[in-house]
Amino acid sequence: MNLKPLAFLLLLATTASAQKSLVQYASTLQGTNSEFALSYGNTHPSTCLPFGMHAWSPQTGKNGNGWKYQYKANTIRGFQQTHQCSPWTLDYAVFSLFPETGELVVNEDKRASKFSHDNETAHPHYYKVTFDNKITTEIAPTERGAHLRFSFPSGQAAFLVLDGYDKLSGVTIDPKQRRITGWVNNGRYIPKNFRNYFVLTFDQPFEDYGAWDNVSNEVKTRQSSHEGKGAGAYIRFKKGAKVQVKVASSYISDEQAQRTLEQELKGNFDATKAAAEKHGTPCSAAYP
Repeated sequence: MNLKPLAFLLLLATTASAQKSLVQYASTLQGTNSEFALSYGNTHPSTCLPFGMHAWSPQTGKNGNGWKYQYKANTIRGFQQTHQCSPWTLDYAVFSLFPETGELVVNEDKRASKFSHDNETAHPHYYKVTFDNKITTEIAPTERGAHLRFSFPSGQAAFLVLDGYDKLSGVTIDPKQRRITGWVNNGRYIPKNFRNYFVLTFDQPFEDYGAWDNVSNEVKTRQSSHEGKGAGAYIRFKKGAKVQVKVASSYISDEQAQRTLEQELKGNFDATKAAAEKHGTPCSAAYP
């Protein structure tokens, strides 16, 4: 019996199983060294599935700035749900999350934290950055949502700020269910009554919470709901927490956002990341 063909097939199978997914070789930082005066791509590090309804990106620019991420920047002020295909058209249906340690700071300029690209990983299926203050943020996408993981330094305060961006928004905090629901209606080319409904669920209990808005930057401790321009929320977890956040959105209702979350985000963060890796490189990673 000639075993050479069988051995060759086994070798091919072993090589194929050991090969890394090609998506790991795609860097979404490519094309982010851009500004109004000169463009080298006008992209942002978009983390999403192919033809996904939503993408997620770190935010270095101010709320409403078309250049939401610039490679030359050394601070990040948020991690956004984004739909922006060009800085000239701006974005829509945006809200952001941002982890903090020490004291709670809601102002978008003052809360911005320093980072180095040496501590940043940016692929279509997975984004990770560790700030100079040692907080680590990770993002893995689903078709209509995302899974985020925030790791805070041991023994240090752990805050998470939700920012409602630059138009009207609303939030409702449910500490018993470890959930935040809300909506935003920001965007340039949208109907007047447009809303993007979102729901977030957390795997860690809230030690404290409250509302705020990015117009006055006034914090309303233990206020569980708020509506208005730039309305947002904050949560405090136990010191040194590692928090997983599941988030999904809908343009129809918060009930549909909840159903989507339950359907698309059934496992833990690592399971979501592994599933995203199998889907390959999204079209949004190659915006002109």
